[in-house]
Amino acid sequence: MADSLAAQIIAAIGGHENVRSLTHCATRLRFELVDASKVDQNSLEHMQGVLGAVPQSGDRFQVVIGGGVATVYENIMHLPEMAGVGGTSASGDGQKSNADVKAEARSKARGKVAWLDSFFEYLADSFRPILGVLLGASIIIALVNLLISLDVIPNDEASAGWVFVKAIWKGVFYFLPIMVAYNAAKKLKVDPWLGGAIMAILMTPQFTGLMDAKTTTCVENAALGTKSCTASIFGLPMALSDYSGNVFVPLLMAAVLALVYHGLKRIIPESVQLVFVPFFCLIIVGALTAFIIGPIGVWVGNGLGVGLAWMNTHAPFIFAIIIPMLYPFLVPLGLHWPLNALMLMNIQTLGYDFIQGPMGVWNFACFGATAGVLFLAVRDKDKDMRQTALGALAAGLLGGVSEPSLYGIHLRYKLIYKRMLVGCGLGGVVIAILGWLFPSVTAAGQTVHGVTTTAFAFTSLLTIPVFNQMWVYAVSIAVSFLTSFLLIITFDYRTPEQKAEVLARTSANQKGAVPSVEAKGAAPAAATATATAAATKTEAPAAATTDEVNAPVAGHVISLDETGDPVFASRALGEGVGIQPADSTVVSPVSGVLQTVAETGHAFGIKTDDGVEVLVHVGIDTVKMNGEGFDVKVKANEHVNAGDTLVVVDFDKVKEAGYSTTTLMTVLNTVAFASVTPKTGVDVKAGESVIGIQH
Repeated sequence: MADSLAAQIIAAIGGHENVRSLTHCATRLRFELVDASKVDQNSLEHMQGVLGAVPQSGDRFQVVIGGGVATVYENIMHLPEMAGVGGTSASGDGQKSNADVKAEARSKARGKVAWLDSFFEYLADSFRPILGVLLGASIIIALVNLLISLDVIPNDEASAGWVFVKAIWKGVFYFLPIMVAYNAAKKLKVDPWLGGAIMAILMTPQFTGLMDAKTTTCVENAALGTKSCTASIFGLPMALSDYSGNVFVPLLMAAVLALVYHGLKRIIPESVQLVFVPFFCLIIVGALTAFIIGPIGVWVGNGLGVGLAWMNTHAPFIFAIIIPMLYPFLVPLGLHWPLNALMLMNIQTLGYDFIQGPMGVWNFACFGATAGVLFLAVRDKDKDMRQTALGALAAGLLGGVSEPSLYGIHLRYKLIYKRMLVGCGLGGVVIAILGWLFPSVTAAGQTVHGVTTTAFAFTSLLTIPVFNQMWVYAVSIAVSFLTSFLLIITFDYRTPEQKAEVLARTSANQKGAVPSVEAKGAAPAAATATATAAATKTEAPAAATTDEVNAPVAGHVISLDETGDPVFASRALGEGVGIQPADSTVVSPVSGVLQTVAETGHAFGIKTDDGVEVLVHVGIDTVKMNGEGFDVKVKANEHVNAGDTLVVVDFDKVKEAGYSTTTLMTVLNTVAFASVTPKTGVDVKAGESVIGIQH
C-alpha cells in the first residue's frame, strides 16, 4: 500500500500516467483522466482521509476530501511522478489546463445533456474560486454587527475607523464583477485578465461619472428604489447603471468575449495575436458590454430579483418553505449557483437579500442531521463515522459548508434525507410565520416579510449576527437543527442491516478482529452478542433448550476455515460451519424470532426462545447483488419454526455474478455457552444437525 494519502489516491485513480490534469475546490479534488475505467472507486471510498468518490461524465472524477483538500492537493502535486501534470498542453494534443477540470454533475443525475452540464459548470466555476474571500468578508460583517449589537463599538459610519472597516469587506462585493469576469473568461479559455479588464471599464470613475453629465437623463425606479440613467454617446443612447456587485453582466460578457476572442485568434496571424487580439477585444466587447450586454444583464438580474421579491411579499409561506426544501437536492447537483447569483444581485439592486434566511434553515437541518449521526457514532463507538461526522459538523457550524456532510454522510445513507427534510420543512414554516408576524425593516425604511441580510453570508453560527430580525432567524435554524437531530437519534439514519454492520465491526474491533464489508452487513445481533456474552448466559426456564442447530440448506459441510472469508474464519462472528449448497431452498435452522432480514435476502438473524443467536449468511459478498436472484419468503420480527423457508436462491445466477455460493452459519453468542461444536466433512440434507451446543 502507498505510504501517504496522496500516493494512495494517485494509485487508486489509475496512476500518474492516467491523470491529465488536477485541480481542487473547497472540499474536492477534481481529476481529468485518460481513462476513467481504471479508477478503483471502492478503494477510494474506503480510504482513510477520503469522504467519497464521485464519477462524472466523460473521463472526469472527483475525490471528496473535506476541509484539508488544499493540503492533500499540494502533497499530490509534490509527488515526483506528478511533475508536469496539470499544465496546458503546448503541443495542442488536447490536454486541458487545471482550470478546465471542473464539474458539478453527478453521475446519476447529470451528464445526459452536455450543454446543460456545461452551463452549470460555467456558473459554478465562475464563483467557486472566490468563495474564500466571500466567506472572509461575510465573517467580518458578522463580527462587526455583533460588536455593534453588544455596544462594543459605536454605529458611527462617519468615523474614519468605521469607514476603513467597511472598506475591507465592501471592496470584495464592489469589485465582485471583475472577479467573476476573470473566472468566467478563464473557464472559457480566454485570457482572464482581458475579461477582468473589460468588466473594469464599467467601474472606472470616468464611466460612473457619466451619470452626472449634463446630457444624461435619469429616471427613478420605485419598485427597486434605484435610479436608471441614459447617456448620449456619439449620438447613441447608453443605459447607465451601477455595476458594482453585479454578477449577471460579467457572466454574459465573458460568453460574448469567448466568441470574439476565439474568432479573432482564427483570423489574426499568430505572430501579432499578443497585441491585436486584446486590442480588438477591448474595443468590440467593451463597447458591446457598455451599450447592450450591461443593460441586458441588469434587466435580467432585476427581473429575477423582482419576481422573487414579489413571491416573498405575496406568498411568503410558499417561498420560505420551498427554498429549504429544494436546497438539499440542488446542492449535490451543483444547481444552487443561480440562486447564489440572485442573492448577490439582490444585495446590489435592493440593498438586501431575502433568500439566505430560508437557505440557512436548510443548512442547519443538514448540520442537525450530521450532529445526530455524530451522537450515534459516539454511542455505538463507531470511530470512523465519529471522525467523519465531527469534521463535517465543524465545517458546517463554523464555516457554513455543507459538502463534507453531504458527501461524507448524507448521500451514503438514504434514510437521512427523510429525516432532514422534516427539519427543512418545519424550519421553513417557523421562519415563514415569524417572518410574517415580525417583518424586517430595511436600511431604506422598507418593510419586508421575512429575514433579510445586507451581506452574502455563508450560513454558519458565526454569521447569525448579519441577519435582520436575528432572533427570528436564530429560532428558525434552531428548530430545523433540533428537528433533524432528534429524528436521527430517535429513528436512526441506518437500515437494520447497516446498523448491524457497524455494531458487528465495533464489537469485533474490541475483540481484535476487523470484519470485512460483507460480514459487517450480515451481523444482525453480533454487537450485543459479543460485547455482553456473559450477561446473555442466563436460564430461560419456560423455554425449551436448544442443543443443536440444523443445516439451513442441503449440501456438503465444511469448516469456517475453508470458506475463504477471513472474518468468519476468525470466529469474530462466532463458531459455525459453511455449507456448499446442493439445493436452492434455504430454511430456518432453528425455531425463533427473525431479528434481522437483509433487504437483499443474503442474511438472516434468528434468536431462539432460550437465547441462542444464529446467523445464516447465503453466499460470500452476495450483498453486492442487491437482491437479484434472491426470493425472500419472510419478514423481520416474524416467528419461524425450524424448517420454514427463508429464501429461495438462484445459485446459478450467484455463480454467474462471480460470487461464492457457500452458505455460512454461525452461533453469534458462542462465548455464552460451554461449547459450540461444528460437524464438518459430511453431506447433509436441510434440517439435519450440523452444530451441537452445550449449555
